[in-house]
Amino acid sequence: MSKSNSTETREREDERGQGSAHGAAGERLSTAPREERPDTGAGVPAMSVVGWVRWFWRQLTSMRVALILLFLLSLGAIPGSLIPQTSVDDMKVQAFKDQHTTLTPIYEKLQLFDVYSSVWFSAIYILLFVSLIGCIVPRTGQFVGQLRSRPPGAPKRLTRLPAYTTWRTEAEPEEVREAALAVLRKRRFRAHEVGDAVAAEKGYLREAGNLVFHIALIVMLVAFASGQLFKSEGGKLVVEGDGFSNTLTQYDDFKSGSLYDSDSLAPFSFVLDEFVGTYEKSGPQRGTPRTFEARVTYTEGADGAERKDVIKVNEPLTVDGTKVYLIAHGYAPVVTVRDGKGKVVSRSAVPLLPIDNNITSSGAIKVMDGYKDKNGEKTQLGFKAFFVPTFAGEGKGQMFSQFPALDFPVLALSAYHGSLGVDSGLAQNVYQLDTSKMKEFKGEDGELLKKMMMPGEKMDLPDGAGSITFEGVEEWASFQISQQPGNGWALGGSVAAIAGLAGSLFIQRRRVWVRAVRGADGVTVVEMAGLGRSESAKLPEELGDLSAALVTTAPVAAEEAPDTPEKPDAPDGPGTTDATTDATNEAGTRPVHPAEAPAEGAEK
Repeated sequence: MSKSNSTETREREDERGQGSAHGAAGERLSTAPREERPDTGAGVPAMSVVGWVRWFWRQLTSMRVALILLFLLSLGAIPGSLIPQTSVDDMKVQAFKDQHTTLTPIYEKLQLFDVYSSVWFSAIYILLFVSLIGCIVPRTGQFVGQLRSRPPGAPKRLTRLPAYTTWRTEAEPEEVREAALAVLRKRRFRAHEVGDAVAAEKGYLREAGNLVFHIALIVMLVAFASGQLFKSEGGKLVVEGDGFSNTLTQYDDFKSGSLYDSDSLAPFSFVLDEFVGTYEKSGPQRGTPRTFEARVTYTEGADGAERKDVIKVNEPLTVDGTKVYLIAHGYAPVVTVRDGKGKVVSRSAVPLLPIDNNITSSGAIKVMDGYKDKNGEKTQLGFKAFFVPTFAGEGKGQMFSQFPALDFPVLALSAYHGSLGVDSGLAQNVYQLDTSKMKEFKGEDGELLKKMMMPGEKMDLPDGAGSITFEGVEEWASFQISQQPGNGWALGGSVAAIAGLAGSLFIQRRRVWVRAVRGADGVTVVEMAGLGRSESAKLPEELGDLSAALVTTAPVAAEEAPDTPEKPDAPDGPGTTDATTDATNEAGTRPVHPAEAPAEGAEK
């Protein structure tokens, strides 16, 4: 009884030993990342400052942290797209604050109105930048070392590799190896002869594409940062016949990056000769612009020659790295204001802002200087203006334009006199009339003086106060003048990133070995095997093409059937079945179980 018990105990110990051995082998073959578990014993010393720094650097430069930072950067850009930004539109930000008094303090503390210049967004941006650099530098050194090295020699047992074929030939082993070198080099393999075999490798562009992708990301980050720090952007409304000079005082509005220097404005100027706009006159797309272009004469530099050009939507004028975009269009009624003695006080084209797609426009006409009332006292005039390029006619609904072209222009005015409020020194909207310190001109009915006029008509002010005449209509165009360095680098980086990503995804790195030795009967035995860094169904096909090319030089021996590949040797070790060793396909390849490790030198 004791003898039986001791036998069973030894059997259980043997099973546990085999299980631990298989477990250790499986652990060595596993591709999962290893986690170093510190010993929890009482004698473990505390990690030093240098150790913590190294640990933090390894974590920061890992692929997992880089992906997390990239995700956080994308996530952080969402509020910048949904919440009005101060750097884009101050008026929208102020309107949002007025409407959301509860959320505003929270958003201000979180810097959500200035997302892209906030502390937390900048921290993510800089960490991602450092992570990419820390990942690229060592990998670049490794890749250069791989390019300088040669493919390793052939494993002892090529039958263990996932793609394998063999045949016997009457050709000499040296001839076979020379032919194999020629075939592989013709297929752009890096090949050399090692002992009794030829070793070749191909697909280095996979790792090169991976590096290009990461470097392109850095280029894009740098380009984006430089574009935000050194950019300038401004707007200018120009009436036909007027011009613009690229100086800071000429802009209607101007914004720039924190490191931008106004002295770096490109010296140029242009004159709006004519704006040409045509529109679809019928059908479901009635009113849609067909021609929308600004014809300008521009001068580059202080003494440059005049040149003609046409600015269209998405076709800007480019001068010395600065782009002039056409972004809007409207009408400017030309009006003449006279005082009670008939003296011309003001004559100008007054731009009005469109309020719909048919360019129904509104604005204000202001006479600030030169006007005197009937008593000879200086005062100011103001007119609320409403303009339609195509009027439907009296009794046909409200006064809104029926078409964007100047088919039937009508200008409606209402008159005021007094103080415009411009002498207070406070900024004022030129398209709005502040009537808080003004009085209405009264008509014959005792109501506010109003009148609709066509070109050539005038409105007389009561009590001999003067008149205002609607002379005609000019057109205006609004331009955006922007200078943003780094756009070319950003475009090049994005193209390189796509190309590098495609290379890293579709190029497979693989190795091929060709062994040619003389058998015991004097006939040369040729073995070919392939191994890929990643699984691919094309590896057996490629090996088949290579073997077919080599067979022309080393034909199959007459006594051997050409379509019968050599049966792979069965790998040693427990757990191997006949089904696994006999699993071959038509191309002479066989699947290899992960537990079957490649032979020495096959993959390091």
